[in-house]
Amino acid sequence: MTTAYDFNANTLDGKPRSLSEFSGKVLLIVNTASKCGFTPQYEGLEKLFQKYHAQGLEVLGFPCNQFGTQEPGSASEIGAFCQKNYGVSFPMFEKIAVNGEAAHPLYRWLKESVPGVLGTEGIKWNFTKFLVDRSGKVVSRFAPVTKPEDLDQDIAKLL
Repeated sequence: MTTAYDFNANTLDGKPRSLSEFSGKVLLIVNTASKCGFTPQYEGLEKLFQKYHAQGLEVLGFPCNQFGTQEPGSASEIGAFCQKNYGVSFPMFEKIAVNGEAAHPLYRWLKESVPGVLGTEGIKWNFTKFLVDRSGKVVSRFAPVTKPEDLDQDIAKLL
C-alpha cells in the first residue's frame, strides 16, 4: 500500500527531500500561493505548526501557479515572501502542478485517495488541504475556504 511517506519532492532550495523523513508524523499538506485571497491562511497554518509540531504535526506547503497565476514568483521569492509576511517555518517545497498530466505524483495520489465533492479528483483552488495520519494514510480533504484553525480538532484527534 502506498503512503504519503513513499514520495519525494524538492525543497524550495531545489534539494530532493524524501517524505519518509516525516514517517510516523501527522501531515497537513497544502497547495499554496502568495497572491491569492486565501494567502492569509499561511498565518493559521504556521499557528497550527507551532502549536502541534512538538506532538508530531508537520505542515508541508507546496506552491502552485495553476490557479489564476497566483504564485508567479521564483523559489527564492516565495520563500522570502512566506518568511517576511507570515513567519513561515514549516517545510516549503518547490512550485508544482497539482492538476493535469504534469501533476506531482504526491498530488495524484492524494486526489485518488480522497476525492473531492461529488467524487471529483481535481484540486479546485489554492489552499486545498489534505490531512494524513501517522500511518501515512489520507484521512480528510478540506476545501480552500476551510480555515486552518477549523482543523484544530481533527489534528488533535490524530495526534
